[in-house]
Amino acid sequence: MLDVTEEGGALSEFEALVIDFFCDAVRILGLPKSIGEIYGLLYVTREALSLDDLVGRLGMSKGSASQGLKTLRELGAVKESKVVEGRRSYYEPDVELKQLVGGFIKEQVRPRLASGEEKLEYLKGMVERMPGDARADFYAGRLERLGRWSRRAKVLLPLLQKILGK
Repeated sequence: MLDVTEEGGALSEFEALVIDFFCDAVRILGLPKSIGEIYGLLYVTREALSLDDLVGRLGMSKGSASQGLKTLRELGAVKESKVVEGRRSYYEPDVELKQLVGGFIKEQVRPRLASGEEKLEYLKGMVERMPGDARADFYAGRLERLGRWSRRAKVLLPLLQKILGK
C-alpha cells in the first residue's frame, strides 16, 4: 500500500488503491513504478495536476516525476491540459484504451520487435558459418520458430489495437 501524503493530508484509501492498481499494471509491462503512480494519481483526480502537484502528492523527486511524465506523454497516456495558470503546465490522463494500447505498442513493442528481427538475422548468419557443427541444425530450427513468432506478432499487434480500441 502506498504511504504518501499531500500538503493538506494523506491520499484517501480509494486514491491509494487506484494508484496501487496502476503500479501493478506497469510492473507487468516492465515499466517503472513511478509511471504507475503518476498515471494512477492523474486518473483518479478530477482536475489536471502540475508537476509540483504530482511531486507533492506522491512524495517523489521532481526528476522522477518529470521523467515519468515524459514517458507517459511519449506513450500517449498523458496530455497537457488546457488549464491556463501562470507558467505551469498541467496534465491529465488520456483514458481511452485504444490510445494507451497504441502508444505502448508504438513506443515499446514495435522497437523491440525490430531489434529482435536484426538479432535473428545476425544469428542466422552465425548458424550458416557453423558447417559440420552438430548443433547447427537444431539452432536453425529454433531460429525458424522464432522467425514465425516474430512474423505472427507483427500481424497480431494491429489486430490487438483494433480489438481493444472498440
